Amino acid sequence: MDTITVKGIVIEGHRVASGPSSDYPYGTLEKQKPFFKALGLDLENVYNGTLNVSIYPHTFKMKNPEFTFERVEWTDLHPPETFSFSRCAVIFKGSRYAGWVYYPHPGTKVRHFQQTSMIEILAKFIPGIEYGVEIEIELNGEEVQLISG
Repeated sequence: MDTITVKGIVIEGHRVASGPSSDYPYGTLEKQKPFFKALGLDLENVYNGTLNVSIYPHTFKMKNPEFTFERVEWTDLHPPETFSFSRCAVIFKGSRYAGWVYYPHPGTKVRHFQQTSMIEILAKFIPGIEYGVEIEIELNGEEVQLISG
């Protein structure tokens, strides 16, 4: 595997994955997990929220993710969405945490758009992590392309 390591800063997201929010009466990730499991990706061990990481000035593209699920009908509040996932790791305070790059495809989203310099990560709860801290992310370079800014 071609591993790419990038530094980033943990930032606040839209706060819908961990929910509930003004847009959803539930956490979106908790609602999505059973659909992903039925499609072959068990995320039961990850925290019900995303870790939003700014890698600015870099951006990224999913080029050959391990999983892509087309048009998942996980809610009746908007049309189906497409999601991709690539294994990754978060390095924080000398510890390594396995996780997934979580990528809702912008072309199928109706709200909560992200900057292309922000990566959403799914992982177990990481003690002590908070907004503003620097972390490193190990990405699979065969699945995710890092674009230097």
